[in-house]
Amino acid sequence: MLPSALRITNLQKAGRPLAPPLTGASHGGSVQLRVKTSSGPGERLSQSKSMVLQDCDLQPQKPISRHRRNQSQHGVAGAGATGTSVDLQGEYLNKAKISEDGKKQRKNWMSSWVVLDAHQLTFYKESKQEVLANLKPGCKPDRVDLCGAVVDWTTEKSRRKNVLQITTHTGSEYLLQADSYTTICKWYDAIKKTVNSLSNGSAGLGSGKPGLGRSNSTECLPKHSSLPGYGLVSPSTKQRSMVYRRSISNSKLKHSISDSADKSGVKSRLKKFIIRRPSMKVLQEKGLIKDRVFGCHLLTLCEREGTTVPSFVKLCLETVEQRGLTVDGIYRVSGNLATVQKLRFMVDQEEELDLDASQWEDIHVVTGALKMFFRELPEPLFPFRFFELFVEAIKTKDLRQKVQAVKKLIHQLPQPNLDIMRLLFGHLQRVLACTTKNLMSSQGVSIVFGPTLMWPEKETGNMAFNMLYQNQIVEFILMESHEIFDLDK
Repeated sequence: MLPSALRITNLQKAGRPLAPPLTGASHGGSVQLRVKTSSGPGERLSQSKSMVLQDCDLQPQKPISRHRRNQSQHGVAGAGATGTSVDLQGEYLNKAKISEDGKKQRKNWMSSWVVLDAHQLTFYKESKQEVLANLKPGCKPDRVDLCGAVVDWTTEKSRRKNVLQITTHTGSEYLLQADSYTTICKWYDAIKKTVNSLSNGSAGLGSGKPGLGRSNSTECLPKHSSLPGYGLVSPSTKQRSMVYRRSISNSKLKHSISDSADKSGVKSRLKKFIIRRPSMKVLQEKGLIKDRVFGCHLLTLCEREGTTVPSFVKLCLETVEQRGLTVDGIYRVSGNLATVQKLRFMVDQEEELDLDASQWEDIHVVTGALKMFFRELPEPLFPFRFFELFVEAIKTKDLRQKVQAVKKLIHQLPQPNLDIMRLLFGHLQRVLACTTKNLMSSQGVSIVFGPTLMWPEKETGNMAFNMLYQNQIVEFILMESHEIFDLDK
């Protein structure tokens, strides 16, 4: 073996520079060794260590890892450094919290600075160095206890690739994702080892000191492992607690999967119900839906009641003649719409109806319901096919010929239409007989009942032009009703 002086001379000849000797050193062969380490991404520190080149020091040493990734992930320090090892010092990952204590939350992905230590994951909005440097208030990190947690890959909770799920013992669920598959695999392995070490209680073995883990390992002891009495739990108790934790985590995972299955099941059942729902005719035959009065075709309604004039029309006309002929603005004034709709509902439900009750005290409610009945007929009292014929008849200039033309058309109407028209116009004649009290003229009545009793099937042409003829036809029939309907007989 060469002496130390000769070894130094050879190094100088080889072109390797030597550091200047330290001042105040006790040995003449003292040199300064500069070792570069990194304690975190983006931060490079340098250490200086004084050493003496002796024979023992010139022996071949184990190489120190200079790879930045190894230093940042496994906490490799300079020669002679001691301390607790950290699995993963920090890295930016995409994080989403989808459940807290078993309660689902809205999934919001956000980039977080993730740090893994002996027993927990810590999520920072910024890197830990930036948080400490800026000292921003309110930057409280989110910590996840890995004791009793479950870590697994997932493809159902997100459409993103490379997603792992962490379910804590309290039921909280987190998703971690990285664009690089290698990066997320590294974190999966590290978190899995930490969870296993916490579950088995074997962290820190081989470290030689209580509470300290191996410098190049991802396994560390729990926080309170050095307290008296720790580790004295019986194996049966440990096994029961592990089974309980697994049952809780599995139930949480199954519950979240069953929720999505239930939603799809509800949709399929609802779709089948809509396809197989019975028709209106079947429901009417079974008595589940009763036949309506309002909006029913006139011929159908009369056939069902076995008459040519609906009972509701008769009842309304009788009530108005009893207590409404002398009311100011009869048929012109509108009643309360809510009360009119209530009356309509009772009629459609075939409930016993008494128009003399106090709730129908306002006669304008009764007249409003009667006008609504005529307006909601699928085909008006003057059928569609007769609309143009009545318009041509009213254009006749000779009065006698006009009366005969209109009378001929009216007697061609279906029997229910003819009987209702005769009853209605006879009633309106009695309304006009009290014109000094109710202030209703033939023109006022025709303006109310013209658009109510007749309208074209298709609105072609000028609407005001049609309304003009509607009013003229009703007013002419009203004025000549005695001769047209033979009311005197």
